[in-house]
Amino acid sequence: MTDKVWGGRFQKGPEEILDRFNASLPFDKRLYAQDIEGSMAHCRMLGKQSIITEEEASLILRGLSEIRQEMDAGTFRFEGSFEDIHSLVEKALVARIGPAGEKLHTGRSRNDQVALDTRMYMKEAMGRIDSLLLEMQKTLVQRAEGEIEVIMPGYTHLQRAQPVLLSHHLLAYYEMVKRDRERLQENLRRVNVLPLGSAALAGSTFDLDREMVARELGFDRISENSMDAVSDRDFVAEFLFASSLLMVHMSRLSEEIVIWSSQEFGFAALPDELCTGSSIMPQKKNPDIPELVRGKTGRVFGHLMAMLTTLKGLPLTYNKDLQEDKEGLFDTIDTIEQCLTATTRLLQSIRFNREAMRRGVEQGYLAATDLADYLARKGVPFRQAHEKVGRMVLLASEKGKELRDLTLEEMKDFSGLIEKDVYEWLDPYHCVQRRDLPGGTGPVAVRKQLQKAKEELGV
Repeated sequence: MTDKVWGGRFQKGPEEILDRFNASLPFDKRLYAQDIEGSMAHCRMLGKQSIITEEEASLILRGLSEIRQEMDAGTFRFEGSFEDIHSLVEKALVARIGPAGEKLHTGRSRNDQVALDTRMYMKEAMGRIDSLLLEMQKTLVQRAEGEIEVIMPGYTHLQRAQPVLLSHHLLAYYEMVKRDRERLQENLRRVNVLPLGSAALAGSTFDLDREMVARELGFDRISENSMDAVSDRDFVAEFLFASSLLMVHMSRLSEEIVIWSSQEFGFAALPDELCTGSSIMPQKKNPDIPELVRGKTGRVFGHLMAMLTTLKGLPLTYNKDLQEDKEGLFDTIDTIEQCLTATTRLLQSIRFNREAMRRGVEQGYLAATDLADYLARKGVPFRQAHEKVGRMVLLASEKGKELRDLTLEEMKDFSGLIEKDVYEWLDPYHCVQRRDLPGGTGPVAVRKQLQKAKEELGV
């Protein structure tokens, strides 16, 4: 016989190598608050259903409360060869209050218990992440509102394409973050399901009031199938996917910040207090925050792939493989929170170089599309207009000029429909102003986007 919670069937205790390999306590001890809160709700339900006496329930609740207080204060000693946080709390409870503590596990298994703890932990973490995403959205809106007059080059293929408002560019990330929040809210709906009462896999013979426990712990509903409830980790995989896509967006933003702050672009300057230097090159000022966010994206992707790989071949119901869900989940939550906090702080303090952006829109033939539109408005089929403007760009390039520097006579060689008013169409500021359709980069359209965003945020 062993001192394990499952030791009755065994004649010999586990070897040290099994204890070390099998244990999850080093990482799942962060679930202690959820484990104790779930146990207290389970205990109150057992008492209400007369499965244990009111006196036993009261004694158990007092013992759990004391253990929670010590763990919160950091005075509890996590010692011994306990497999996980669940067995540690149970053994600590029995040591504190005696045999009554052994009744706490009535009607449940560690299988539904760990599923409960994980869901509770995720609910809290997702609330924190949503708050951080909200703060990033507010920062993006604030910066966009402050830069509403700034024009910059918009890019495709990392080649200058068309003039856009810097505010429009920033609000593109607002939309990405909005979708990230929506995905997490949808994920939360599936996280917010109570598995407790499923026991090991088949449910319980006791008359458990699962709805009561769900209400006490703030779950929207109870699981419908006990076998699915103890083996389901879809909600973890879904969170890891949503986190991976969130990190894609963060990494894209980070890449742009790195590029913009380079001397080659010079569109932005990062504050000294959020950069580092070189140990050998005195002049260096390195954008470490966006580079680290870009790098940490890979580890979040890795956790998603690890979770999917773990789940893909598991038969029903619980298998020890599922213990591998937590370290990747915990690390993803920590990583997301760190990246969001650091990036938002960077967005709040980054300085945009308006002059460099202005120079950027005046070089590179960014008004070419507007010139094609100009001809199309005069009745030239767009494909023909496109071809004519392409040849004009070639001529300007050969002469070392921009389109606006070509003479009216040079442009008329390509189309007699071109008149003096063409020069207004070649002004990058007018290029932006003409795009005031909903969702466009025109000032009126962007102000409407800003107003809608502020209404969504309640600011």
